[in-house]
Amino acid sequence: MISGPGLLSKSERERHGREIIAKSGADTVEHFNKVVKQKPATVLTFREQAENWLERLRTRKRRPVAEGTIEDWERTLNNWINPHIGDCPVSDVNNSVLKGLVVVMSKAGLSAKSIENYIQVPKMVVASVLDEDGNQVYPRKWNHDFIDMPIVEESEQNRPSFSSEIMTGLAKYHRPREQMLFIVECAGGLRVGEGLGIEIDKHLSADCSTITIEQKARRGRVEHRVKNRNAKRQVDLHPEVAKLLKGFIGTRTSGFLFQTKNGTPLSLTNVLRRHLHPALKKLGYVNPHTGDHKAGTHAFRRFRNTYLRNETSCPKGLRDYWLGHAGNSMDDLYDMVKDNAAFRKQKAAEYGIGFELPNSVSIVPNVPKNSAKTKTKKAA
Repeated sequence: MISGPGLLSKSERERHGREIIAKSGADTVEHFNKVVKQKPATVLTFREQAENWLERLRTRKRRPVAEGTIEDWERTLNNWINPHIGDCPVSDVNNSVLKGLVVVMSKAGLSAKSIENYIQVPKMVVASVLDEDGNQVYPRKWNHDFIDMPIVEESEQNRPSFSSEIMTGLAKYHRPREQMLFIVECAGGLRVGEGLGIEIDKHLSADCSTITIEQKARRGRVEHRVKNRNAKRQVDLHPEVAKLLKGFIGTRTSGFLFQTKNGTPLSLTNVLRRHLHPALKKLGYVNPHTGDHKAGTHAFRRFRNTYLRNETSCPKGLRDYWLGHAGNSMDDLYDMVKDNAAFRKQKAAEYGIGFELPNSVSIVPNVPKNSAKTKTKKAA
């Protein structure tokens, strides 16, 4: 039996215990609702967090994401992710849930590369749930073996290129605007958004021999940024290409190099469906990966890279610079070819382009409708 000074009786101990509980607030309704009884309204669904994540991407200043990329991710969420797991608590999105998504995508016939790209989106959404100190609330160790993520075979990727004969045919396309676009894309190795974003008075040298890449166009809108810091560069054209380009521009002094009648950048979708794909079909082109006549505009870049690498003595540093590729060594970091414009122009003339050019490309006036109306009124 315990005895001695300070010993409390049973009733005193009980009273003291109640005082401690009351002081802590543990016996209040508020504490019960907050800690013990989890209301359904407090459950954050995957769909809700995905909306929070997209909004944060659009406003963040550190490592901003291109609007086009955000649109692609939002489309992935709407078409493939939210219909299946949107109402699931984000805390429950784990390897098992992603395994189910992979099954759905595989049955729908998506390629391994598409599945790999789409599955990255729910991973990023889960990782975006942070506490007040910026720590992940639901850290995950993703297990691709358990998820049964399909393996991407690089040799099976749809990455077509063009032969010299096909490019010569495209360089003779009957529509001058698209004809010149095909020539510039291939001779310069540009990404199509870079080519569509060129403005005559801002990005072309006086003799049209150098293109400054510092913006791109997507879906008829200009994005004042490029893919990465290496994509911001100057591309030197062969003198014959520059001559054709200058003739194509004619008396125009401003506006987009390749523009609609409204003065906006061309739409990539229209270029593909109305011009490139029909032209390739007429030329008898066959995509070795799909068996049809279709190919994306990246085939122009692959042609340029393949030609410079295998049929010329072009040093890797210069090739990477022209194409906007990132180097992967200290040699690449210290290569100052970007500062030697005279050398670059000399080599652009020396290496050639790998396909035959037409004698000329017709001038396309392409005066925006608004400007045309203004001129008409003045004449009247």
